[in-house]
Amino acid sequence: MAIKVVWEALRPLEVSLREAEQVVHARYEMFGDRVRRAQPDPLDVSSLATRAGAHPGRVAAIEALWDGDTLHDWFVLLVAILDDPAGERHLATVYHRRGGPPPGIAADKAGRALAQYLGVPFHFPSPDVPDDEAPRWRTVQRLPETP
Repeated sequence: MAIKVVWEALRPLEVSLREAEQVVHARYEMFGDRVRRAQPDPLDVSSLATRAGAHPGRVAAIEALWDGDTLHDWFVLLVAILDDPAGERHLATVYHRRGGPPPGIAADKAGRALAQYLGVPFHFPSPDVPDDEAPRWRTVQRLPETP
């Protein structure tokens, strides 16, 4: 959100999105001890199931996706893939935390537990190596089966 605010405020000066990220990063480095950081998204089954159930539509699968930016490096998004109406909804963002497991491992564990709890498939094609171009669950479901 901070990057968006800076970028919009400095648009008249033709500041790029990358430059806005750098401004926010520099402020975090300078004022880091005074910045109130958001609590990480909860990854327990109960919290994730509540978030998944709050969206319209039946949960068809749980999916973990790599994403990244210059501020956070690589992180994983946990999403509920919905049917009727079709779509997807964000459940949690898993960042690397000091002293904690890598985001791929934490997201894999949480996503598998949630999928098992909901009785739906879990899809995370690359839990060990960041890959933001890995095939999505709906794409994989449409591939023909090989003999």
